[in-house]
Amino acid sequence: MLSTNFVAGAPSWADLTTPDMAGASAFYQGLFGWDTISGGPDTGGYSMFQLGGRTVAGAMPMPSEQAPPAWSVYFQTHDADATAASVREAGGSVLSEPVDVMDFGRMAIFTDPAGAGFSVWQPGKLMGLERVQDPGSLCWVELYTSDEGAATGFYSSVFRWETISMPMPGGTGTYRMVNPAGEGADAMFGGFVPIGSDQTESDIPPHWLLYFEVADCDGTVAEAERLGGTVRAAPMDIEGVGRFAKLTDPYGARFALMQGVKRD
Repeated sequence: MLSTNFVAGAPSWADLTTPDMAGASAFYQGLFGWDTISGGPDTGGYSMFQLGGRTVAGAMPMPSEQAPPAWSVYFQTHDADATAASVREAGGSVLSEPVDVMDFGRMAIFTDPAGAGFSVWQPGKLMGLERVQDPGSLCWVELYTSDEGAATGFYSSVFRWETISMPMPGGTGTYRMVNPAGEGADAMFGGFVPIGSDQTESDIPPHWLLYFEVADCDGTVAEAERLGGTVRAAPMDIEGVGRFAKLTDPYGARFALMQGVKRD
């Protein structure tokens, strides 16, 4: 599971690119109870979403013609420059070379060989997200890819991820899950899905999808619709895992919800 231990290779940051910062802030405040904390003029409009005083994501205003509205995931690295070299070696692309973000840290933006975008964060003053797994915070990430085997090879080369495949309920195949090197199954943070196996995602190029934990999946979906969001996949159950749904916010950024099974 996700944690705030900031292990190399694990998700450590998430942010939203949106054409309407005020509107997006209102939507996510209504949906998850997030407060928006402006980073000030020196950050180019970059802001933090916080829940209970702890940061759960970032957000940046961006005209739609420059970049589509989207949620992005960042993976922790000790050396962004070395990771950029590994991405190139493994067949990925460097969209934005490693760059310092004031004294907060160092970041870079990549795509994997299939075109799915992701970023890395090398912490400085800012380690990463301060809250995960709780309702209203990031709890899982999922890669929709055209070639699951190639994706496994690429990310294992870049981040040294370890994988385990579990049978899907009802005998509908297997689900490949990933964890940081040496951290074991308890540190699983995401999974890989062949893009053609999910009709909700089949018309979209390879991409990472971010899941946020909720206490009531159906109630949160209804609230998202009331606030102007769109339901891409209605709430459904996964045996032994929980209840999930897929949405877009009012500006087109895709994300998902997960109401995890309560365990004793």
